[in-house]
Amino acid sequence: MNFRVGFGVDVHQLVEGRDLMIGGVKIESPFGALGHSDSDALLHAICDAILGAAALRDIGYHFPDTDNQYKGIDSKVLLKKSYDLVRSAGYQLGNMDATVMLEAPKLSPYIPKMQQVISEIFEVEEDCISIKATTGEKMGYIGNGEGIKAYCTVLIHQVDKHQI
Repeated sequence: MNFRVGFGVDVHQLVEGRDLMIGGVKIESPFGALGHSDSDALLHAICDAILGAAALRDIGYHFPDTDNQYKGIDSKVLLKKSYDLVRSAGYQLGNMDATVMLEAPKLSPYIPKMQQVISEIFEVEEDCISIKATTGEKMGYIGNGEGIKAYCTVLIHQVDKHQI
């Protein structure tokens, strides 16, 4: 069986007046991520990880922020489209491990819902989706509450084309 590993990272500035979407879940917060889409840093990092694992470039290549059809788009749609590309290349997700860096609010109560949302898109069990959260310990742009950063590593494996 052919296995591949991918890594993704995404960062967004936090501003007032935007919803904070993380892992496809709306997080209660006075600040949201600034960007062209809904700016879900976790889902964007996952997109880059799965696309990279299949050597299909990155999220910006497939869904450029210069294209108005992606303005304000739900990042769950981008993740689904990214995964469709990976599946078309003959791969499926084995598992993923992600970390979100955000000073506040605490994400622990939201993680089970994020796992559910993401596992449904990938059509895998929730225990294949690992999400952790950490802070910047009051240091740097994360610690100062100015931004959010997400990292993701995935394992994909080749499947029989007849299973796709």
